[in-house]
Amino acid sequence: MGKAYKYGDNVDTDVIIPARYLNLIEPADLSKHAMEDIDADFVRTVKPGDVIVAGSNFGSGSSREQAPIVLKESGLAAVIAPSFARIFYRNAFNIGFPILESREAASAIEAGDEIEIDFAGGVIANRTKGETYQAEPLPEFMRGLIESGGLVDYVKARR
Repeated sequence: MGKAYKYGDNVDTDVIIPARYLNLIEPADLSKHAMEDIDADFVRTVKPGDVIVAGSNFGSGSSREQAPIVLKESGLAAVIAPSFARIFYRNAFNIGFPILESREAASAIEAGDEIEIDFAGGVIANRTKGETYQAEPLPEFMRGLIESGGLVDYVKARR
């Protein structure tokens, strides 16, 4: 369970991790700059288990894998949005970071709401408002990618 951070439509990869920091290699160093151009307080206030709730087309822009990496490294439990840019969607699961598509949740959840997620059932509970929203449940294979820490570790474990 964690607190919601709320952002609008078309949050692109340059907002998630500005290109000026892509010379940094370590995820911990990169994550110190996550979301700073849209939310200067994010890195100081984010806690493990928090979630980002955003509008449509989250993760648009370049195909940089660093975008979901910095969100995962920041301790976020997930991103919830009505839709994701396809390359961000694939990169998120490839590095073992869960994302959920739910127009209803993205619309109803407000910044600061306490959120709990059941990934297997796709149920998003807003503990602040006493509401639940349905997302598409993550298939077993996708949950396996997340639990393994990403595609590389998933494949290694099955060799």
